[in-house]
Amino acid sequence: MQKLKFYFLSNPKLFLFLILTTFSLFISFSKAQTDPTAQLTNDLSELCKQLKDLIPTTAMLLVMVGAVVYAGGQFFSAETRARATVWASSCIVGAIIGLLIAQLAPQILGAIIGQDITC
Repeated sequence: MQKLKFYFLSNPKLFLFLILTTFSLFISFSKAQTDPTAQLTNDLSELCKQLKDLIPTTAMLLVMVGAVVYAGGQFFSAETRARATVWASSCIVGAIIGLLIAQLAPQILGAIIGQDITC
């Protein structure tokens, strides 16, 4: 009689993949017991909090990078100076757009879900 071989036991990557997949299924089934609307509201609220935390810091870094690029470009030729000015203005515009997104995120996410989102 031929012995049964379990291929996944001899391949550690496949075994780890199967274990992780099994655990993720259990986690997803346990999350499925909650109300989907409440879960979506909670997830959008967390997204809003993360946007409020991340975007202002990134915007400040963009302003600083824009200032350094503009100042550094002034030491070079006219062509490099023009490119540095364009890059610096792009950084400033990106920072402004980021701040607008951070300010409008609760209203936009609230409109998506149809409820008020607290950040």
